[in-house]
Amino acid sequence: MKPLPNEIVLRPRFQLNLKGPAQPILQLFQEVDKPPFIVKVSDHHVFIKFNKAETHFWSPQLQIEIVDQEDGNSTIYGLFGPNPTLWTFFMFVHFGVATLFIIFGVWAYSNQALGKEMGLQIGLMALMVLAWIVLYIFGRIGKRKGKPQMHQLHEFMLRHTKG
Repeated sequence: MKPLPNEIVLRPRFQLNLKGPAQPILQLFQEVDKPPFIVKVSDHHVFIKFNKAETHFWSPQLQIEIVDQEDGNSTIYGLFGPNPTLWTFFMFVHFGVATLFIIFGVWAYSNQALGKEMGLQIGLMALMVLAWIVLYIFGRIGKRKGKPQMHQLHEFMLRHTKG
């Protein structure tokens, strides 16, 4: 397995090969009750997140899937991500800003074709670009604030896959 890079990417993924079948590893996660983590197991998927006391707005979560391989060993596929509600909200806002940018662009083009003023539309398009920059900055701040907890989740997962 590659170690986690110092620069955490958006929703980083990793893969880890383990000796032995998936079921005993899944059993280890089912028996875990260690604060500050909440662990839920469903089929071959394990969801690890922080409890309410340790959670802040930018807290990450870890989803792993443990899959049996033909050689009798298993592979863990991991995905770090933000709270699904936060992720959906950010994607919705990005989509809204992009949609408004396109609408203002069409409006500006229509005014240009009709020989009318289009300063308002260009200003609104610039405002949408500014909104994208602000969303990017908030995303970077969130990534920085969630990074220590992401490393805690990764270390917790590694401790429990070693048995």
